[in-house]
Amino acid sequence: MAPKKVVLRFSADKADQPMIYKLVKDYDLVINILKANVNPQKEGTMVMDISGEKTEAGIEYLKSVGVGVQSLTEEIIQNEDKCVSCGSCTAICPTGALYIERPDMTVRFDSDRCVVCHLCLKACPMRAMEVRF
Repeated sequence: MAPKKVVLRFSADKADQPMIYKLVKDYDLVINILKANVNPQKEGTMVMDISGEKTEAGIEYLKSVGVGVQSLTEEIIQNEDKCVSCGSCTAICPTGALYIERPDMTVRFDSDRCVVCHLCLKACPMRAMEVRF
């Protein structure tokens, strides 16, 4: 089963709750946290891959405790015709989805590592990074 990318949004009173632990323990799900901003007494967000036979049940659990769950339906793509391999995007990419391949010094994009943060869209002077819905 392919992992499902989701964005979780939760209120400050949920930030200290063991929700991810419960997904793993009670629903036997595999969780890969791609990006997170979680601080006590503040609202939080988390982007993660979630997979397993009880994925939908786990998502329903999150919703039942007041966590906003949104599927990540957009994706970032690299328009290789526009890309000049300047490397501007590689410096800003938080997950390493954009990297320079050696020895030819070509910018490569690994979409599986992308968390759709949009930072590369702003960093690319050639507008080679694009959003697909």
